[in-house]
Amino acid sequence: MSSSETPNYKLLAKAFADEGVDMAFHLMGDGNMYWATSLTHDFGVRAIHGRHENCVVAMADAYARATGKVGIASVTCGPGFTPTLTSLTAAVRGNVPLIVFAGDTPITDLHHLQEFDIGPVVEMVGAKYIPLRHVDRMLNDVREAFYTARFERRPVVMSVPIDLQAAAAAWGADYLPSADLMPRSQRIQPDPDIVREAAAILAAAERPIIIAGHGALRSGATSELASLADHAGALVATTLRAKGAFYDNPFNLDVAGSFASPYAHELFAEADVVMSAGAGLGNYTTEAGYLFPNAKVIQIDTRPRGLWQGNRTADLHIAADAKAGAQAIKAELAKATPKRAGYRLPDISERLASDVHDDKPFQLEPATLDPRVAVGEIDRVIPKDWDIVMGCAHYFTIAGPMMKGRPADRYHFLTEFGAIGQALPAAVGIAAARGNGKVCLIEGEGSLLMQIQELETLARHGIKLLIISINDGAYGAEIHKLIPRGITPAEATFGRPNLAAVSQAFGLRGAVVTENGKLQQLFEEHDWQPTASLWDIHTSKTVPSISYRRVHFGEV
Repeated sequence: MSSSETPNYKLLAKAFADEGVDMAFHLMGDGNMYWATSLTHDFGVRAIHGRHENCVVAMADAYARATGKVGIASVTCGPGFTPTLTSLTAAVRGNVPLIVFAGDTPITDLHHLQEFDIGPVVEMVGAKYIPLRHVDRMLNDVREAFYTARFERRPVVMSVPIDLQAAAAAWGADYLPSADLMPRSQRIQPDPDIVREAAAILAAAERPIIIAGHGALRSGATSELASLADHAGALVATTLRAKGAFYDNPFNLDVAGSFASPYAHELFAEADVVMSAGAGLGNYTTEAGYLFPNAKVIQIDTRPRGLWQGNRTADLHIAADAKAGAQAIKAELAKATPKRAGYRLPDISERLASDVHDDKPFQLEPATLDPRVAVGEIDRVIPKDWDIVMGCAHYFTIAGPMMKGRPADRYHFLTEFGAIGQALPAAVGIAAARGNGKVCLIEGEGSLLMQIQELETLARHGIKLLIISINDGAYGAEIHKLIPRGITPAEATFGRPNLAAVSQAFGLRGAVVTENGKLQQLFEEHDWQPTASLWDIHTSKTVPSISYRRVHFGEV
């Protein structure tokens, strides 16, 4: 290497830094160790080193969701890449801007032990594959990766051979970041004729409901939708990914679908018009069309689909940005129709204010808590400005609908792929991004045990996180699917390991909770000190959520 040449891994690291990267999540190996080291030591990018490849991708995914930036993960060759596929698939389905720097075996070594053609696998899960194969193109490839992640909101996997990284090049040109090439954001405006039709439908409605989806959040349409709902006399609700959009609205039904309370279900069933904005209106939101069977449905979306997940989505589709669509419909409606009460009756707001999601009595196991009571206490104790992270398991169908009073950007649900074990690493990524110690993970013990090694990551990096395990000593989802079919749940029952002791063994705080009323003191103890904590709350597996009772037990 001549004095005028620079190792390619440093040039690549500089390009990432020039793209504005300030944090990256790694599991180091031969294929990424030089680049990862340079990224931190030469360019000041903070490094978080996880303990499993799937986890570092989940961390980067969650970092991207929490910050709006491109998440960066790196892994090594072959068996260093294959474990990432669950998190990569979830990121694809969540439309997350993410780049995975995947070290690859040397181009010149066709028989390397870790050789594995990752391209077909990457494309199979829906991510973009960019193989770096020549020094003359490698910085263009980096720019393309960031552009794709940002513009398409899509994960990108860069395959970077070890020998290409180790080679040196003389490079004098300045790097042009992808942000300089991004088109300016533009709102898709609705067709005026369709707007008039939508306004006429709302004007004739007696019991309208407006549902905001994640697209409405990205559009910044919450206040416009609230204003439209107020004028039309509509109740408001959200999809799961937009939970909290109307958290302070007295006519908020919260999450539409199986997470809705029995009273909210009644109101959905009686709706005569439902308008959605920035929502796909899939089966979970509409309960496959059964949630509001008598309503005429209007959908505002940048890419509306008449058929989605096997069902008709709407009677009227408006191809538009959610904010632009809501503004146009409100303006048209206001021309001829004065503000009216519609579905916004005083008795409805009063009942919603005191609505109890589920209070059916169940016999509890000894020395355990009713999970609904435990979640209610968690909701009261955790401040409303904290981030709440949840995974995907039976407990989530209790905690998801019961956590209240927080804006949408405080909720993080890891549900796109239906994979358990994703929430702990995601919470690590969010806690690292926030850096304020105000992040709470609510997770089932089965999911937690899948990635328990990441407690060491928290301890080593000094990341403060509150972990709450809803511990029923079993795979609760399987328990409550087997029992209604008359099948023994014995094979899904595992007992309760001492998770608090495990947390303490990693150098963190830990506490076992078997009584109600203990969480306020535990929170105060956690809040004043700098270390992550784990609360192991023993809950009874005899309490199926109302969502599970509807779907699996046939409860009406």
